[in-house]
Amino acid sequence: MAVSPWSCRCGVSRFPGKSRGAPAPSSPDKRSKYSAQSVRAMPMRVLTVGKKRSRGAQLIVEEYKEKLGYYCDIEDTLIKSNPKLTSDVKVQVEAEDMAMMLQLKPEDFVVVLDENGKDVTSEQVADLVGDAGNTGSSRLTFCIGGPYGLGLQVRERADATIRLSSMVLNHQVALIVLMEQLYRAWTIIKGQKYHH
Repeated sequence: MAVSPWSCRCGVSRFPGKSRGAPAPSSPDKRSKYSAQSVRAMPMRVLTVGKKRSRGAQLIVEEYKEKLGYYCDIEDTLIKSNPKLTSDVKVQVEAEDMAMMLQLKPEDFVVVLDENGKDVTSEQVADLVGDAGNTGSSRLTFCIGGPYGLGLQVRERADATIRLSSMVLNHQVALIVLMEQLYRAWTIIKGQKYHH
């Protein structure tokens, strides 16, 4: 089945690798195209590969899950890092890739967080959330890889590939930044005062 490329004003391509580099210029007023509009409250899921989270990181994640709960259903799933307990990095990444693929459904809109992804602003994340709700997908799923990144299957399955920073982030830090940005995206969409 041929899939047409998805893109939003933020310039994030459905096909990873096709649109890298600086984000598309945002509008002068730095607003999402969905600001103060009705947007489908699509359920969200965040898949993270890693070991048990620190207590502090988990507390922050829970705080943002509670805040996001006012806008949409949100689920956070931790996939065990290195499930085969191997010292071979390739085998580890492939095993994590397979475990993550088992969590994805065909009707998910999948956003991969990758250091080679597209730089996006907070307003562009809001656009991505709004655009994903218009795709016919049943859930918006974000994927954060382990210490060696995401495997090929997940990267190829991605509907969009973004990065949170030009720096490489620990998966716990990336998760916290993502959760905050998702909350910020919803406040932008709803025209609330959190973002300025």
